[in-house]
Amino acid sequence: MVTRLYSHPIYLEHLTPQGHPERPDRLRAIQRVLEDERFAGLQRIEAPEADPAVILLAHPQSFVDSIRETIPDRGIARVDGDTSVSPKSWQAAMTALTAVGAANAAVDDVFSGAAANVFVASRPPGHHAEKTTAMGFCLFNNAAIAARHAQTAHGAERVAIVDWDVHHGNGTQDIFWDDTSVLYCSTHQMPLYPGTGATGETGAGNIVNAPLSPATGSDMFREAFRSRVLPAVDAFEPDLIIISAGFDAHHRDPLAEINLTEDDFDWATGQLMARADRHAGGRLVSLLEGGYDLQGLSFSVAAHVGRLMKG
Repeated sequence: MVTRLYSHPIYLEHLTPQGHPERPDRLRAIQRVLEDERFAGLQRIEAPEADPAVILLAHPQSFVDSIRETIPDRGIARVDGDTSVSPKSWQAAMTALTAVGAANAAVDDVFSGAAANVFVASRPPGHHAEKTTAMGFCLFNNAAIAARHAQTAHGAERVAIVDWDVHHGNGTQDIFWDDTSVLYCSTHQMPLYPGTGATGETGAGNIVNAPLSPATGSDMFREAFRSRVLPAVDAFEPDLIIISAGFDAHHRDPLAEINLTEDDFDWATGQLMARADRHAGGRLVSLLEGGYDLQGLSFSVAAHVGRLMKG
């Protein structure tokens, strides 16, 4: 089976203020690196339509309405101090050409056997979006919605979300805080935005946080994976693994101080693929989150996707 890539030109039309780190050039950098001949076997699919009702799997209608009402007819509007929307943000986040649609289609692919695994290159990211709050560049929580879609559409009993973005996924933790059908594991720098993710934050026993100190690197990251993340995934025995794949723990990234290389993302990808093979029939979906240095992002995505394609 193949590895699939979902993306769409509409994601470039979600505009942010000049100088904002979460910018369209992130996807352009990913597109360029994936044009290399070593990715010739990557099956590229345009993001499909999504029923807006699927957003309600993770967010209440009142919150969805509040985001929709914030979308301006022109220019850029602020949701909070660092999260903004533009006229095409609604389409990029929700409708026929959406990050949510791509994430759910990726879940469908791995359950149907249409693909071995899937990488979704979309924006805006999602893991900071709490049940009723958009924040941290994120409007809707793509990983949470995809997990719920796996449960409602495919009967998945247990879904594991592993988040290696350098910022803690407070939104995903908030949505699944007391839900033992979803395991949430996160490696992240601490202290750092958004200020959550301490080891003592365990929810109903389904939350596993592995914070990393500033200026640490490969050794501490891999140790956190070996000692906390991978044992939790093995014990949980998920039917699906979703990766919140942020690449801002790369040593070049300007927003944090963790010193990973693309080899670390290659290694972590392989570790999770092995757990997907062991527990989930190989089913693994990866959703782009952060990563703000264009070279660090593109090199890391190349390593990640290259590992996915090795099967």
